[in-house]
Amino acid sequence: MSDTESTHNHLTNPLLKGLGESDTLAINERSKALIAAGKKVYKFGLGQSPFPVPERVVEALRLHAPQKDYLPVKGLPILRETVAEFHRKKDGVSVQADGVLIGPGSKELVFLLQMVFRGDIIVVSPCWVSYIPQARILGKKISIIRSSYEHKWQLTPTLFREYLDKRIDKNRPALMILNYPGNPDGVSFHEDELREIAAIARKNDIFILSDEIYGQLNHKGNHLSISKYYPEGTIISSGLSKWCGAGGWRLGTFTFPKELYWLCDKMAIVASETYTSVSAPIQYAAIAAFKGGLKIEEYLWNVRKILFSIGNESAKMLQKSGIRVHDPVGGFYLFLDFSNFAEKLHEAGIESSKGLCSKLLDETGVAILHGSSFSRPRKEFSARMAYVDFDGARALAAAKAIPLSEPLPEGFNKKYCAKILEGVTQITRWVASFND
Repeated sequence: MSDTESTHNHLTNPLLKGLGESDTLAINERSKALIAAGKKVYKFGLGQSPFPVPERVVEALRLHAPQKDYLPVKGLPILRETVAEFHRKKDGVSVQADGVLIGPGSKELVFLLQMVFRGDIIVVSPCWVSYIPQARILGKKISIIRSSYEHKWQLTPTLFREYLDKRIDKNRPALMILNYPGNPDGVSFHEDELREIAAIARKNDIFILSDEIYGQLNHKGNHLSISKYYPEGTIISSGLSKWCGAGGWRLGTFTFPKELYWLCDKMAIVASETYTSVSAPIQYAAIAAFKGGLKIEEYLWNVRKILFSIGNESAKMLQKSGIRVHDPVGGFYLFLDFSNFAEKLHEAGIESSKGLCSKLLDETGVAILHGSSFSRPRKEFSARMAYVDFDGARALAAAKAIPLSEPLPEGFNKKYCAKILEGVTQITRWVASFND
């Protein structure tokens, strides 16, 4: 802490104590600094889609660049209708445009929801880096359900029941945040698990924020939303950042059932006093993304094929080296468990996931994000790897030349995603060195 910060602590919100810059942004800045200093870095820290925004969506942005008026706080009406239709078609839920809220990224919408909801926040560890810091900023009561490698890092009906059995104030309102395919783990739920979790939530009057920002990046294209099984109590979160490759455009969506319009309306009130409305050209362009069509579907299928191929090859290499990691089923993350090397890591003076990642970066140039960023125990040797450090435009162009019904040819990853395989090799050699 600087002298200036220390001097002015009494003038800042005490809820901010101990909070720093988001770890995902911090690892990205450190990687850039090392690259600028001439070091080769494998940028597996920040989870940003490597693929270009679909050309149809870019063209829509160009066309609507002159749009300059303030739009309704809840969002452009035709966009809200398009988003509702998107979820009706993809998720099989009877949502309407009145229940859609457009925000400057789903991150901001998650924050506003936590602000207006009066009740506890439940998250499942490992979880996305910002859920808990946001809750702390707002002074919310946070409950953490800790999953494990054996649970595939996800909530199970058994874990959910065990948590509820131990919950002290069973009648206190609660909002549980689920994220799948998961960040940081790349795994998801089976239909029977979603049905059971939905039934438990309904029985216990627990609302669900279903963060499905990676839903369209399910590698097989068969994402299921829990809203289908618990429509009256589920809010669906989506946006353009992941499946549309437009993180910097900052457009997120929340879709509410009629039973939760009261939450949507309160969020809109706060939005009207903060960000007013999302950029008009971006909202007009987003219509093309959510409307879909043949070109968008072709884009998505090729993106999924690439992510499936490089994600699973990376997982197999890591598994062979003794690192515990599940095969990914969606998104572009792997959650690595180095517990098989715990004794050797301790002998090397490494006592935490943060220490592990720092040592790995210093010695190999591989940047991965420590597990404690995702609400894992500090001394657990876990970390997230984002397999996105490759030229997505080049890989996508090559994939388009292959019939959609055919898998990518052998050697595709080595040719178009070489840096991922090089970085994974660096990790496997690094852990092997502890056995020398």
